[in-house]
Amino acid sequence: MKSHASTLLAEVRTFRQNHPDVRYVDLIALDIPGHFYGKRYPIEMLEKVAAGSPLKLPQNAVLLGVQGGLFKIGDYCFNDGDPDANRRLVPGTLKPVSWESQPLGQMLITSDGTEAPIEFEPREVLAKVLERLQHKGIHPVVAFELEFYLFDKKLDNGLPQFARDPLSDDPDDQPNLHIERLSRFGEVLDDMAQTAKDQGIDITVITAEIGPGQFEINFGHLDDGMRAADWAALFCRSTRGVALKHGYRASFMAKPYLQYPGSGMHVHVSLYDGAGNNLLAAHQQQPLRHAVAGCLELLPHCMPIFSPNHNAFRRLGGTVNAATRASWGFEDRDACVRIPESDPRNLRIEHRLASADANPYLVLAAILVGLEHGLEAKREPIAPLNEDRSSGTDFPLEMLDAVRAMQHQPVLRDKLGAEFVDVYCENKRQDHLAFQQEINAREYRWFL
Repeated sequence: MKSHASTLLAEVRTFRQNHPDVRYVDLIALDIPGHFYGKRYPIEMLEKVAAGSPLKLPQNAVLLGVQGGLFKIGDYCFNDGDPDANRRLVPGTLKPVSWESQPLGQMLITSDGTEAPIEFEPREVLAKVLERLQHKGIHPVVAFELEFYLFDKKLDNGLPQFARDPLSDDPDDQPNLHIERLSRFGEVLDDMAQTAKDQGIDITVITAEIGPGQFEINFGHLDDGMRAADWAALFCRSTRGVALKHGYRASFMAKPYLQYPGSGMHVHVSLYDGAGNNLLAAHQQQPLRHAVAGCLELLPHCMPIFSPNHNAFRRLGGTVNAATRASWGFEDRDACVRIPESDPRNLRIEHRLASADANPYLVLAAILVGLEHGLEAKREPIAPLNEDRSSGTDFPLEMLDAVRAMQHQPVLRDKLGAEFVDVYCENKRQDHLAFQQEINAREYRWFL
């Protein structure tokens, strides 16, 4: 414990030496909907926390709805006295914030690794899955890819406007998938990439996607699944901030335009043993087939995680590479689970179903549980799309159906935790019902 505290203290003191103008640090964690919450600490108080002083925040901050409201979930929120829960600083995450008007720092905090972790905290859910796999001698290597849209900073009667191309205001003039679009938006994209690197994130490939103002950022492969999810979460935060600084809005909203492709969170996962052998490639890739079967079996029950809101369901079955059934295939982007071409050492799955605004900790946890379940059950998967274009199994396409499919699934309750599953499903159900409590203009046009 003393060694851990001394490491954190050295990190804070080094940061203060390198950034003497920073007076405050945002201590942040991701809640269930995937938003950061936390507190802004004076830098001198942060040093005390690093040295061992308690760091407490309300336990129920994790349960906030999309709009920040509290829902009655079991005895939480209204019958538990709103207790505090201990958090800890995550080593290696204290970094400068360059997109705000004043010098700031930020650092991740979490309840995982404390004496009483919060069972439904997303980072804790993933931590338990990773720990269990490690005990089984399974070591994931993970890489995220995130798609997002740039919009004009100003909304038009609440509706997004296309990001203003320096050469044209017509979205049809933006060349899809062309390198030229990277140049047209080069200044903001370069700042996003550099800011992410300043946060310790390994940015690799940047792609202009099909939608106007849509881009994709790839991250490096990591043998630390938690850190990979940290990168995805922190990238979303910094990217929104950098976009505003340049006069844009950046959004990871799943389906901002009906007529253009949605934005996804693609996750590459390979599994290795303690000696560094690729477990999926053994025995003529039979474990790969088992892992795929497990993913597909659990996928319909994980839809509230992969599509965490009403808008995310709009993305499914969209214009490009978004499935409406659980499927797999080799080098097939229409599949939910794609097997990219690679040598045996790098054999992996690419899980393509999650929306870009999903919670990265929970998405990765659900994928890993699917792989784990498949390796244990040793079942054969359905036919790949390469052999049968109609292959696939149905999954829910509406939130309330999805919640019902998730809540009582025994494998998920066992491997993600029954308490988490109950809390998460009720949070999603309440959010969905709250979203419905508004009559929009179209409803009046149709039924008044």
